[in-house]
Amino acid sequence: MRERSDSAAQSDSAPDNRPNRRLIERFREAIRSRHYSRRTEQAYWYWIRNFVRFHGMRHPEALGAAEVTAFLSWLATERDVAAATQNQALSALLFLYKQVLGAELPWLEGIAHAKRPVRLPVVLTTAEVARLLGALEGVPWLLCALLYGSGLRQIECLSLRVKDVDFAYRQILVRDGKGGKDRVTMLPQNLVEPLRAQFGRVRILHRRDLAEGYGEVWLPHALARKYRRAGFEWGWQFVFPSGKRSADPESGVIRRHHLHPDTVGRIVKRAARAARIVKPVSSHTLRHSFATHLLEGGYDIRTVQELLGHSDVSTTMIYTHVLNKGGRGVASPLDRVTSSSG
Repeated sequence: MRERSDSAAQSDSAPDNRPNRRLIERFREAIRSRHYSRRTEQAYWYWIRNFVRFHGMRHPEALGAAEVTAFLSWLATERDVAAATQNQALSALLFLYKQVLGAELPWLEGIAHAKRPVRLPVVLTTAEVARLLGALEGVPWLLCALLYGSGLRQIECLSLRVKDVDFAYRQILVRDGKGGKDRVTMLPQNLVEPLRAQFGRVRILHRRDLAEGYGEVWLPHALARKYRRAGFEWGWQFVFPSGKRSADPESGVIRRHHLHPDTVGRIVKRAARAARIVKPVSSHTLRHSFATHLLEGGYDIRTVQELLGHSDVSTTMIYTHVLNKGGRGVASPLDRVTSSSG
C-alpha cells in the first residue's frame, strides 16, 4: 500500500507534458473540440505554418506583437493579398495564441482587422442564367440548377445528404451551414424529377459499394462513434458522390466522398464560356443571382435573408444596390430628355 501511494503521489506531482507535444497536435485538438469546419481547420493551419516559416521556423511562443504585425504587413505589401485574406490570417493567429497556446497577451486585442472594401456582387440576368444552364446537361446541369434554384453555397450543395431533401414539402434542409447553422430553403418544382433520377443513380452506386465491402460515408462530429452503422445507411449518402472511392486523410478508411469543389468551379467556368457570358462567373454568382431575382420578383428582404442563411439583414441589403431600386432607383435625366425629344 505504501508503494502504491508513493507512486500515485509521484504521478500527481509530475509535470504536465502536454505543452511539449507537437504544435499541430495541440492545434487539431483545440479546433476540433470547438467543432470548427474541416475547411476552417485547413485554412488556419495553412496560415500558422506560413507564419512560422516567415520567422525562420521559430516557435510561436517565442514571437509576439511585432512578429504578427510584420507578417500581416508582408502579406499586404509583398503578397498583395485582399483584405479578406489578411483577416483570415489574423483570425488564424488569434486562434493560435488564445486557444492553442493559451496566451494572455494584451497586444492580441490591439491588432485591427483590415477594412474590407464594399464590392457589389456579380449577378446574371435571367436570360444569362438560361443560357448557362442550356450549356449543361446531366449531373453538372443539376448541380448548377440547384445552386441557382435554391440559393445554396457550393459546399452546402456538395454536402447534401439524401435525408436532407424533402420531396413532400419541396424543401431542402441545409445542415451545419456557414457559422454551424441549420436552415431550410426551397426545392424548385422543376428539380423534383431530376433529383429523383439522381437518387436512383446514387442508390445503384451505393449498393455496388456495399456489395464490394465498402459503402460507408464520412459522418460529422462524433456520430460515427455513436451510431457505428449510420455511415452505411442510405439516408446519409451524399446526393453528389465522387466518381471514385478514396482514403480518409485522418483515419485511412476507404470511403466515397462528395464531388470535389474544384470540379464544380470548372463546370461553371466552362458553361459560362460556352454561353458566351463575359461577366466573371463562379458558382457563388448563381447564389447572388438567386437572391437578386427573388427581390426582383417582389419577395421581401427578410424572406430572402432566411433563405440565404444570413445572420444580419445588412448582408442581404447588398442585393438592393444591384437592383438599383428603393432610394437609389431613380431615372437618368438623359432618359427624360430623350423621351421628350422623341
